[in-house]
Amino acid sequence: MSEPAGPVLAAGCVLWRRSPDGGGLEICLVHRPRYDDWSYPKGKLKHGESALEGALREVLEETGFECAPGARLPTSRYEVNGRPKEVAYWEAEATHGAFVPNDEVDRLLWLPPSVARNRLTQLRDRNQLDAFLTVPRCT
Repeated sequence: MSEPAGPVLAAGCVLWRRSPDGGGLEICLVHRPRYDDWSYPKGKLKHGESALEGALREVLEETGFECAPGARLPTSRYEVNGRPKEVAYWEAEATHGAFVPNDEVDRLLWLPPSVARNRLTQLRDRNQLDAFLTVPRCT
């Protein structure tokens, strides 16, 4: 009998920017048509890839933005199809780029944190936003 497989490992970022109109911080949420959900950019790690490398790759692939990673945020743990999944998160400031809709992500929104919190499809994703809001930032 074989050993049970370990958890599915994934990573992502709470991607943020300063509002172009000077109104504070905005959080990036992506819409994935496959799941019809709003979430942070994230995805499964490739073989041999570190969690941070995977998080930055997924942000670029799903949003078109490069970013500067910052503080580590809480890891999300849940089950998918009867298998445990662990998603490591960082907060990351968008540095430059532009969104182009693709097969994985068809829409992207930049929202104030309170609006983003209510738009998240999975309530468990609020943990990362709550932790993000406690991270000190230079103003």
